[in-house]
Amino acid sequence: MKVVGVIGAGTMGIGIAQVAVQNNKQVIVIEANEEVLSKSQVNLFKTFEKLVEKEKLTAEQVNSFKTAMIFTTDYTSLKDADLVIEAIIENLEVKHAVFKKVEEVVDDSCILASNTSSLSIASISAVLNKPSRFLGIHFFNPAPLMALVEIIPGVQTSSEVTETTKDEILSWNKKAVIVKDTPGFIVNRVARPFYGEALRIYEEGIADFATIDWAMTHFGGFKMGPFTLMDYIGNDINYTVTETVFEAFYYDPRFKPSFTQKRHKEAGLLGRKSGKGYYDYSEGSILPKPIEDEKTGKYIFNRILSMLINEAFDALFMNVASKKDIDTAMKFGVNYPKGLLEWAEEIGLEKVLLQLNDLFEEYGEDRYRPNPLLKRMVYQN
Repeated sequence: MKVVGVIGAGTMGIGIAQVAVQNNKQVIVIEANEEVLSKSQVNLFKTFEKLVEKEKLTAEQVNSFKTAMIFTTDYTSLKDADLVIEAIIENLEVKHAVFKKVEEVVDDSCILASNTSSLSIASISAVLNKPSRFLGIHFFNPAPLMALVEIIPGVQTSSEVTETTKDEILSWNKKAVIVKDTPGFIVNRVARPFYGEALRIYEEGIADFATIDWAMTHFGGFKMGPFTLMDYIGNDINYTVTETVFEAFYYDPRFKPSFTQKRHKEAGLLGRKSGKGYYDYSEGSILPKPIEDEKTGKYIFNRILSMLINEAFDALFMNVASKKDIDTAMKFGVNYPKGLLEWAEEIGLEKVLLQLNDLFEEYGEDRYRPNPLLKRMVYQN
């Protein structure tokens, strides 16, 4: 592939464009809003200059990147594109309108893709004359830094398009995983208990935010605890993803949103971007210290980890992705210290199942039901 089109000049779109041009592609960025387009171009070129200052790029490379990029509002500029990736608002009608325009311009051999994280690939491709050339290419933010890319074929996507796309993304020095077109794909599905169970533990009064975060970083080696991470992501965004996955799974209690997070969102306590979330980030504020009780900390860590592992097993059980791809996705999509299925084998599947059985017996809630594949693997060995 030589020519890549990117639709949308927001943070994600520009990040994808940067990745493509740094992998020697001619890149056409399409953005309807001329002000956003101009500002994004300026900011991207500033980023390139900073990379030169840091000696990560040469001035010659940056000049070639600038020459290889077109920033425009004109869809006809995509006529020679080999691949077009859409990265705009998560609105199905808007995406449909965009892809109708794109299909009128590009060649029949051009692969079309969406960076969607919440809409089904099948629903977006339904409007196309040739849905077999359409699939999801889900980058993680910031795209230039995050290694993982989820590749999601729809029910009508040809296997040739899927393999060609995977090979292309791998050539961009990314970790590409193939994922079934199901809600949340791998990462946004499997990661839900990291937030949801932490919130549940807080709501039960077992520990405060700081202690739960400490348990996950101290015992689990996670780079951020769940509340620090939710504040970093934004409670509005994180809550919306949880709510979307919950609804998409027909209100499965495993994905039930938290009233604590809903109230934080409603109050405007969004995290770092609003100055306050679960923690206060205003100037002069001091973050609370955890209660470093080993017994409580281990209980919190084991409970959240067992729920994460159970969700990873469910993704494997339902053929969402291969074992290797599920572990790769969690390590490179959300920087988990280990793949969850690999972690389960290290701990011992019997111990994980025992933890889940204890929770299921204590609470009697479906959110704690052990996955059938996990049970089979324990009982058949």
